[in-house]
Amino acid sequence: MKYGFTLPFGDASAAAGLAYEAEQAGWDGFFVLEPAWGVDAWVSLAAAALRTERIRLGPVLTPLSRRRPWKLASETVTLDHLSKGRLILSVGLGDVDELRPFGEKIDRKTRAELLDEGLDILTGLWRGEPFSFDGKHYHISTRYTSPLASYQRPRIPIWVVGAWPSKKSMRRALRYDGLLPQVLKPTAQRPDLDDLRQINAYVTANHAGPGTFDIVIEGDTPGADPPEAARIAAAWAEAGATWWLEAPWEADTEDDIRRRIRQGPPRA
Repeated sequence: MKYGFTLPFGDASAAAGLAYEAEQAGWDGFFVLEPAWGVDAWVSLAAAALRTERIRLGPVLTPLSRRRPWKLASETVTLDHLSKGRLILSVGLGDVDELRPFGEKIDRKTRAELLDEGLDILTGLWRGEPFSFDGKHYHISTRYTSPLASYQRPRIPIWVVGAWPSKKSMRRALRYDGLLPQVLKPTAQRPDLDDLRQINAYVTANHAGPGTFDIVIEGDTPGADPPEAARIAAAWAEAGATWWLEAPWEADTEDDIRRRIRQGPPRA
């Protein structure tokens, strides 16, 4: 299992410093929020990339339905080169409560269509070659050859939110590189351990792509009690998770965040 840290709040300067601290403390990834309005995730990630050398970086997560895919393609390719291939892009439909105040699309079917088309456009533009796309929502035809294809090959890794047990949602995620699982009970929730075992069995039976496929779980562990923290994370690893994202949503101050980072990942 790999261990990432999700920054619950903080500006770009804080993100850069805390990403450095996370790398020194042995975390494998450092992730920031991408809000509809607020501190810009891509500026924060660029700042973090310049302060680090090893740790993976990414947003958690990008609601692709509200983004122009070609703009996101530019941001991701630029950061992928700046970080020398350390970017992971995670995407989903987005939070309706966050999207509604800005007049964004909130119909679930429409957002799913925009997500699918957006992913096709991203992966096409990342090749750095002339590209055409003719979909329901987007129509692109460019003869322009970008000076930058993605640094990582065959592409920047993509983690996709998948709603279990929706086969359509799960099939979307399985086309890419990782799954951020949610369970419809009846509203979307984090899976429990039994849910994750079922999800892992489905992934094992249905993932036919090359390479590995990540299953990403978010939660929080008691950094002041390393054996208990390791026990919690190990249970999720046994159930099939390949990444643990530490998410201290209850942190009140930057000092609280720094303290948890310095306590290190919940490794056995």
